[in-house]
Amino acid sequence: MNEIIIELSEISPREFFGQQNENIELLKRYFPKLKIVARGNRITAYGDEELLEEFDRRFTMLLDHFAKYNKLDENMIERVLSSESKEEYSTSAQSGETLVHGVGGKVIKAQTANQRKLVELMGKNDMVFAIGPAGTGKTYTGVALAVKALKEKQVKRIILTRPAVEAGENLGFLPGDLKEKLDPYMQPLYDALRDMIPHEKLEQYIEKGVIQIAPLAFMRGRTLDNAFVILDEGQNTTHSQMKMFLTRMGKSAKFIINGDPGQIDLPRRVISGLKEALLVLKDVKGIGVVYLDDKDVIRHKLVKSIISAYKEIEHVE
Repeated sequence: MNEIIIELSEISPREFFGQQNENIELLKRYFPKLKIVARGNRITAYGDEELLEEFDRRFTMLLDHFAKYNKLDENMIERVLSSESKEEYSTSAQSGETLVHGVGGKVIKAQTANQRKLVELMGKNDMVFAIGPAGTGKTYTGVALAVKALKEKQVKRIILTRPAVEAGENLGFLPGDLKEKLDPYMQPLYDALRDMIPHEKLEQYIEKGVIQIAPLAFMRGRTLDNAFVILDEGQNTTHSQMKMFLTRMGKSAKFIINGDPGQIDLPRRVISGLKEALLVLKDVKGIGVVYLDDKDVIRHKLVKSIISAYKEIEHVE
């Protein structure tokens, strides 16, 4: 039987292997035909020569990632082991740096390869589309980038918006004044901001208009200069709404358009403005697109399984 021995030098085997060798257990699941043994600072794998070569290549990729970020988790292992090449999961060191220090000193940074790609693309482009299912960190990473830009005085204000009418609901039938009617729709944006800006400071910013949270209809007729603007739930915009929003872009502005094409709540036969924009703008220079997937889900483990399960039945349909 063929074997390969890999010694870990200059890194902590305990951190690399994970608690109770959980990272090694994950490796074993990906290479079921190999016998993998971890002892001390040494990994030994036994099996078919071709499989061992593949194992060696993937293991080197994991070592490179760990050396760069001093971190290895289930998400990253899955991404490295299922990627065709390093380019699919690797990003620049800068994109993994802390974006902001949030409330209580909480360190907020991009957690996964595609979230880091979003950070990287935002550094190179003034407009980026972030596409992916719920829980992949599109909104959270986008808001962190916006808060960073505000703190570093790259922009003078943050504008967060989304289409307010979803699933056929009409705002006129909801109780309360306009703010009360809109707040439930804007909650994910408020939640992200509350993690990053102390309560009193956030209230001041909102009062002074430094941070504006408004439905998409309120963007009409405005030119958004010196602003970091995030459109959330972009899949629920119509053709005219998306075109209106994209053409609001003023000088020294940054735009992020988030959306999940698999969660469209528009009436039947109404084309999603997001889907259309991705086709129309695919060759326009200065616009970046990042696709996030279930490997970027940072929520409960079950969320990843739920997304995969739905993906299977939607594929069948």
